Amino acid sequence: MDEIKENVSFETLAVHAGQEADEKTGAVTVPIYATSTYKPTGVGEFPFSDYSRVDNPTRSALQSSLSTLEGAEFGLAFSSGLAATDTLLRTLNSGDHIVMGLDVYGGTYRLITKILSRQGIEISTVDLSDTDKIASVWKDSTRFVWIETPSNPTLTITDIEQISTFVHSRGGKVIVDNTFATPYLQQPLSLGADVVVHSTTKYIGGHSDVVGGFIATSDKELYEELKFLQYAIGAVPGPFDVYLLLRGIKTLPVRMDRHNENAQAIAEFLDSHENVSKVYYPGLKSHVGHDIASKQMRGFGGMVSFIVSGGSAMAKSVAENTQLFTLAESLGAVESLIEVPALMTHASTSGSLLEVDPGLIRISVGLENVDDLITDLKIALG
Repeated sequence: MDEIKENVSFETLAVHAGQEADEKTGAVTVPIYATSTYKPTGVGEFPFSDYSRVDNPTRSALQSSLSTLEGAEFGLAFSSGLAATDTLLRTLNSGDHIVMGLDVYGGTYRLITKILSRQGIEISTVDLSDTDKIASVWKDSTRFVWIETPSNPTLTITDIEQISTFVHSRGGKVIVDNTFATPYLQQPLSLGADVVVHSTTKYIGGHSDVVGGFIATSDKELYEELKFLQYAIGAVPGPFDVYLLLRGIKTLPVRMDRHNENAQAIAEFLDSHENVSKVYYPGLKSHVGHDIASKQMRGFGGMVSFIVSGGSAMAKSVAENTQLFTLAESLGAVESLIEVPALMTHASTSGSLLEVDPGLIRISVGLENVDDLITDLKIALG
């Protein structure tokens, strides 16, 4: 596979990269190595690993697969997206500084402001579309610029190439949370980013049945530090979870195409509805980041957010009265989900610069018939 993987399509790599037939048995699916420990060939002589926290063949397959899809030299799997984020941020030292956008996953913001701040990590939040604003908060101690694009929950688009050029000129590193886009729609490392982070719980798994996280990079020095932290902290996924992620990856391109198609149609419907005051979807030409998204993405994704005219009460009513959209947090699965960020996923941002509109609704558009989904929303919106 190594000989041809640079010359085949993403769709082919999704099926084959890291998931070659088992050499011993010929099994076409990567086996689930449900073992915690390994027998050495002699005292202190381990042909593969000494313990599954250190390495596991099933996990190694996932790390090979997803790093290949991201165009990265190295990849590390974790037990959740926040475990991946936490491990990456543990490469920082007391006094180090992070620049982050004004729209970010509430869990990431909570981790930094409520936990890592105790260890002396500092954070500034600014509009990442303006490099002058990044420059205005830049410090000698700035290590990372953290980007979500599209962001959670208002689908803000950041020009990865532009930001990477600026940050590298000042000696920093660019981290991109690629959860919403997946490597099928966007490959940040090819645009200049240094590290890609995923919650593989979402589109990578794709079926609301597994929790996981991932880090991809081609920075060998950073990878070696992260690999040590992965081993030392131990927030690794079990082989059964990894198996579900490997299975999900094989259908990722097919699912993302349908997510894109359905989300575009729903965004256009919402954009014309009298009870909707604003729609956030980069596939709409009216979206402020549409041109940048068109340049750096091959599709606009399956997430749509919108503000209803009746504020918090109406948002709550709509979310509680859909029949096909399930009221639930998380995203990226085959079934459509709906939530109110101000009261759910982003409640921790209340009172901060990242606080979201109380009338905002976020939907994760699934694979159902799009006409059925539109009818469901139409009834709930009144």
